[in-house]
Amino acid sequence: MISSVLPTYSRAPLSFVKGEGCWLIDETGRRFLDVAGGIAVNVLGHAHPALVSALTDQAGQLWHTSNLYNIPNQQALADALVEHTFADTVFFTNSGTESMECAVKMARKFHYENGAPERNEIIAFNGSFHGRSLGMISAAGAEKLTKGFGPLLPGFIHVPFADLDATKAAISDKTAAILIEPVQGEGGIVPVPDQFLKALRELCDQNGILLILDEIQCGMGRTGKLFAHEWAGVTPDIMAIAKGIGGGFPLGACLATERAASGMVAGTHGSTYGGNPLACAVGKAVMNIVADDTFLTGVGEKAGLFRQKLEGLVANHPDIFEEVRGSGLMLGIKCKVTNIDVVNAGYDAQILTVPGGDNVIRLLPPLNISNDEIATAVDRLDQAATALEAKQ
Repeated sequence: MISSVLPTYSRAPLSFVKGEGCWLIDETGRRFLDVAGGIAVNVLGHAHPALVSALTDQAGQLWHTSNLYNIPNQQALADALVEHTFADTVFFTNSGTESMECAVKMARKFHYENGAPERNEIIAFNGSFHGRSLGMISAAGAEKLTKGFGPLLPGFIHVPFADLDATKAAISDKTAAILIEPVQGEGGIVPVPDQFLKALRELCDQNGILLILDEIQCGMGRTGKLFAHEWAGVTPDIMAIAKGIGGGFPLGACLATERAASGMVAGTHGSTYGGNPLACAVGKAVMNIVADDTFLTGVGEKAGLFRQKLEGLVANHPDIFEEVRGSGLMLGIKCKVTNIDVVNAGYDAQILTVPGGDNVIRLLPPLNISNDEIATAVDRLDQAATALEAKQ
């Protein structure tokens, strides 16, 4: 008999009832160190006082009105995002997938309004992940996402990851935009080389096409900059974000320049829940903390410490681990044993990680993780690796 919850997830046999900072507590009182972060969502950990206060204060006043009316919290959060990014304007959503759908619509509408309706193709990269809607599995193109869901939506061209020659060859008079994650997340924590991002920006400028960045997982301070593309010194025309912006509350956004968004006039897009007072109150509280330069410097320092310790872990367990990869506190360890076995061994050691592509485990802790908690994380991963070695 089918479960009342549609069984689309292979869930771990764990149920958590409380969260405190970097820790999750299960029904029996066991404390698990959470370096999964709700898949890069809980950027300030669990039950952060500023987020709890923002949520409860707003909950006592107003939850939802719809976008038929002005929403002061939405305006405040949009202003903060515009102040701290390349963007001139923001559309709010409930998820990363919705942010990406808006980005693709915006790119196509831009060319339509500028007299080139044939420019509707988006170049995307192998190994990418942009969400689970029919449109976004079409954008990623991988068989593990698309099998059984055809026919896929047309208009997406796929090229090898970070292959400049293949990207150039894929550009045609039908190309509307190039879409890329500055750090592939689901694909296995694979950073895009800075020079490649710069080259994409130049290609877009030379060919009159738009650059769309998916910073749903790698944005909001995760790499030590507010957004990962800042490391390469480039700016996109459109950017999709989600996950960390809500700190655990469902919230996403599509950011754009005035030029790229010029076709998105009244009636062209919408969302019933997107940008409601409750979500934006939490998002503004997250921005107040994460967009601070001192906070971001601290992320970089913690990332350096974590990576150094992880390199030692890999060296001490050469039969279990192969390499450390990633940027900031978006880290991955490529495994020599099956990555799911490492994740499961972590449960026994009371540490939570996330599997990813290319046999990687992802480490996506809260950005305010302490140095002591970093040391504890590595100790528990060491326990997990030692247990796996004993079974070999």
